[in-house]
Amino acid sequence: MVPDVAREDRTGQPEVIYGPGKSPEQVLEVARALLAARVRPILLTRPTPDQIEAVLHDDPEAVHHERANVVVIRPAAEAAGRIAVVSAGTSDLPVADEAAVVAEAFGLAVERITDVGVAGVHRVLEHVPTLEAMDCVIVVAGMEGALPSVVAGLIPAPVIAVPTSVGYGASFEGLAALLGMLSSCVPGVLTVNIDNGLGAAMAAHRILRSR
Repeated sequence: MVPDVAREDRTGQPEVIYGPGKSPEQVLEVARALLAARVRPILLTRPTPDQIEAVLHDDPEAVHHERANVVVIRPAAEAAGRIAVVSAGTSDLPVADEAAVVAEAFGLAVERITDVGVAGVHRVLEHVPTLEAMDCVIVVAGMEGALPSVVAGLIPAPVIAVPTSVGYGASFEGLAALLGMLSSCVPGVLTVNIDNGLGAAMAAHRILRSR
C-alpha cells in the first residue's frame, strides 16, 4: 500500500483512511505513514472493531467517536469557518455525527441542531437566527428528504444536503431522499451520496477554505 501523503499539498485535504476491506495491519500501515508525513487531520472512517482496537492501542491520543464510527488520530488546527449540522430525526444522527466529527477534525466550529424534521416544521423555524449566522449548513434527512429545501429557502448560506437510508419501503434505502434533494426547488442546494456525512463535511471545508 502506498499512502497518498502529498494529497493535502494538491487539494488542501489529506487522504482519509476508509476502513472496510482493509485489515488492521493495513490500516496501521497507512496511519503511520500519514503520521510520519505530519498530515492533519488523520481520519479512519467506517472502521471495524478490530481496526479500532489496533489504532487505539497503537496511538493512545486517537479518539473513536462511537455513533459516527470515525476515529480521529490527529485533528487539524482550528480553521476559519462556522457550520451547522442539522438532522431531521434521531435515526439520522449517525450520519449527522459523521459529518460533524469530520468537520471538527478539520478545525471547523460546528453547531449541532437535531430533531427538526419537516413533520414539525416549527422546530426548524426556531433555529433560523442561528442558521443565518453560519458560513455553511449541512442538512441530513431520510424519508422524503424535504428538510434541505426548507432550510435552503430560509437562509443565505450554502446548504449541503445528505440523504440517509432511513425510511420505510418506498424510501428504497435512501434513494427517495436522494432524488428529492437532487430535485430541490431551491436553486443551489449541493447534494452528496446516501449516508455520506464524510463527503458533506469535506465539501463544507472546501467551500470555506476557498473564501
